[in-house]
Amino acid sequence: MPPLPAPADAENALARRNALLYAACQAFGGSAGPINIALGGLAGSYLLGPDKSLATAPVTAYTLGVALGALPAAMLMRAVGRQRGFMAGALIGMAGLACAAWALVVHAFWLFSLALLINGVSGAFVQQYRFAAADRGTADFKARAISWVLAGGIVAAVLGPQAVIQTKDWLLPVPFAGAFLSGIGLLAVSLVVMLFLAPAAPVPAVTAGAAAGGRPLGEILRQPRFAVAVLCGTAAYALMSLVMTAAPLAMIGCGFSADAATLGIQWHVLAMFVPSFFTGRLIARFGKARIVAAGLILLIACAVVALLGVELAHFWGALILLGVGWNFGFIGATAMLTDTYRTEEKSKAQGANDFILFGTVALASFASGQLLHGWGWGTVNAIVFPVVLLGLTALVWLARVERSRGAAA
Repeated sequence: MPPLPAPADAENALARRNALLYAACQAFGGSAGPINIALGGLAGSYLLGPDKSLATAPVTAYTLGVALGALPAAMLMRAVGRQRGFMAGALIGMAGLACAAWALVVHAFWLFSLALLINGVSGAFVQQYRFAAADRGTADFKARAISWVLAGGIVAAVLGPQAVIQTKDWLLPVPFAGAFLSGIGLLAVSLVVMLFLAPAAPVPAVTAGAAAGGRPLGEILRQPRFAVAVLCGTAAYALMSLVMTAAPLAMIGCGFSADAATLGIQWHVLAMFVPSFFTGRLIARFGKARIVAAGLILLIACAVVALLGVELAHFWGALILLGVGWNFGFIGATAMLTDTYRTEEKSKAQGANDFILFGTVALASFASGQLLHGWGWGTVNAIVFPVVLLGLTALVWLARVERSRGAAA
């Protein structure tokens, strides 16, 4: 009779299976994100009159929806479980995509923006995939599980933009509406995948603190490591949103086609997720903070390339660097965050993180259109420099704080 696997090996095997399933959910369910982002500004511009300053408002509505949905998504999954919660999120997204297509048919800008807000709420559930993958497995497997889930975005990077290119003219003479309808089918596939998810890990014995939900949220937020993880993750994501939201409009303003702009977003999303195959190993080797710092430095490189010129190579090169920088910064910061809360505290800690993060991202995407319209593409990229400097300074401060505490212990 073969020996039974060690408890850690058995747990990691189950965690690995779940992580792969969440990666598949990310691949199909996450494809709706690129559809909304690639077309939000372009469709918004189509629906507006001569004044295009609000063209990125639908993209802002999408990211605002992610922020507003962060805490409810976390709380719902705490109440009904990951599987049912994710299925509810997919159904919300399907309704939002149908509403977006209808808004384009009836030429209603604010209805379209509301539809993308609904899609953003669905996107808040998609953002929980990375945390759900870390629910199971040993501590050293968690960063790898997060990385694997985000690797599923590679498929989303192809499916989303290709759905735009292949289906945006389905309902001509109404442009773009067909692409939103195609997203409904992609979410339906993710619903099927969710049926095979394993249950959550067994809950440990309840202590008095756990029965009350662990420490107060304020105490969790005041931890230096939590604060810096949120700051750096928010900086990486907000800068990515700022530059990415403006890029398609800037490319079209420079004379490039909508397909060229969409392909630029495809290269960008691929760059966001392809590094996930090895980001977990890099974190294990070099540490979370160093990978976050490397991601922030790559965001500086993105801004430099964007400021060098307005040829297609500059736009695509900047978007690729933007994607890799986001990957290192966001995965590293997410892994840092998992060090700061206990099992019974995960819902409120994760929800608070995503509320802060996506609330800031919503502001960045809205500012993107205003900055591009009023000040130009160069100003959008110049903002990267002070924000990255703030993040790098916070990482240095955290290293000193933790070093001094270690010495005192």
